[in-house]
Amino acid sequence: MVHKSFGAYRLCLAAIGVSLAGCNALPDSGPSERGVLSSVKKEGANPLGFEIRPVDMKTISILSDERPPLLSSLDVGHMPVVYNDRIGRGDMLSVSVFEVGNSLFSSATHAGSAGISGSTPATSAGASNTELPPAEVEADGTFGMPYVGRIKAAGLTPRQVADVIQQGLKGKTDNPQVMVHIVRDIGNTVIVSGEVERPGRVVLSSARERLSDLIAIAGGAKWAPQDTYVQLLRNGKTGGTDLGTLQSHPDLDVAGLPGDRIQIIYEPRSYTVFGASDRVSETQFKSPDLTLAEAIARAGGPNDARADPNAVFLFRFEDVPAARQMGLTTPSIRQGIHDGVPVIYHLDMMNPTSYFLAQHFPMKNKDVLLVANARTNRFYKFNQLIGALTGPAITAAWVAK
Repeated sequence: MVHKSFGAYRLCLAAIGVSLAGCNALPDSGPSERGVLSSVKKEGANPLGFEIRPVDMKTISILSDERPPLLSSLDVGHMPVVYNDRIGRGDMLSVSVFEVGNSLFSSATHAGSAGISGSTPATSAGASNTELPPAEVEADGTFGMPYVGRIKAAGLTPRQVADVIQQGLKGKTDNPQVMVHIVRDIGNTVIVSGEVERPGRVVLSSARERLSDLIAIAGGAKWAPQDTYVQLLRNGKTGGTDLGTLQSHPDLDVAGLPGDRIQIIYEPRSYTVFGASDRVSETQFKSPDLTLAEAIARAGGPNDARADPNAVFLFRFEDVPAARQMGLTTPSIRQGIHDGVPVIYHLDMMNPTSYFLAQHFPMKNKDVLLVANARTNRFYKFNQLIGALTGPAITAAWVAK
C-alpha cells in the first residue's frame, strides 16, 4: 500500500515538473502591460516607430477639436463665387425674339424661308414674338442662330448670349429684344451615385446647393448618416467624410460645382477588441459619435479573472495634423504608410480620473482596443493546469491508503 501511495505522489510531482517547465508556453489572449510598454524601445519590435501616449486632457483637447480637412480643401470659397447659370456644352437653348413693326422672323416663318419654324403669336398691334426651335450647344461651345451665324455660348450666361444675338440683329429688324433660356441643362449639373434613392444627374440652381442638399434632392441616403460615406471628386481631386459629420459641421458642407461627382458609399464604422475582455469582437458604432468609455462597455469591459485594468490600450493610425500637435514623430510617412501616424493610447482604469477622460475621448473608424493580460494570468492558468493534472493522482494516492 505504501508503494502504491508513493508511486502516486511521484506521478503528481512529475506532473508538477512538466507544468513548471511549460509555464512560459501557456497560451495568452494578448500581451501584458509590460509587453506593450517595452515593445516601443525593444530592438526589432517597433518597425513602424509607434509611440505611446497617455489618455489625458491635452490629448482629448486636440482630438475633440479635430476636423476632417479633405472636403474643406476642395472648396473654392477663397475664390470668387461660382454661380450655376453658365451655359455648357450639350445644353439645349430656347431663343425668343420680340420685334416691333416689320418682323424679320415672323415674315420668314410665314413665308417658310430660311428654314425657320416656330410659334409667332401676336403680342400687340405691330409687335410679334417668335420662339425659335431649341438649339443644342455643340462640342465646340457654339450654336447656330439665323441671321446672326455661329455664336460662342459655352461659359456665358443666357443674358450675355441674348445680348450677343441682339447686337447681331440690329439693322436687320426694328428694335429687336431677345430672351434666352436653358431648357436642357447639362453644364450646370453634378452626378450623384451610389447608395441614394434616385441616383443620377442633379441640376444646380443659382441658390448654390450644398452637398447635403444635393443628396437630399437625389432622394437621400439609404443608410444612417454615420454609416454613409460621402466621396467628392472635383477637378481630379478626391475628398470625403461621413454624412453625419457633414451634417454637423457646416464648414465641410461645401457648395456643389458644375462637373462634381458625388458618390455615396455604405461604410459602417467599427472598432475591434482583442485581449482580456469578455469577448473578442468587431463592433459597429451605430451612433454619430462614440467615446472610449462606451466602446469599452460594449466590449464587456476587462475580464475580472484575466485582465489588467491598469492597461487598456487603443491602437490607431492618427491623422497627421493631430499627431503633430501632440508632438509625435511621423516615421510612417517616410516609410510609405499613408494611413496616418501609428500611436498607442494608454488608459489606466484603476485611476478614477480615467473614467471622466474616457467619456470625452473620441473613437475613430478601424480603431483597435487591447485589454492587456494581467501578469498573474499565467499563474492562474498554471494553477488550473496543476489542478487538472494532479487531481487524479492525488485522488489515487488517497484511495491507495
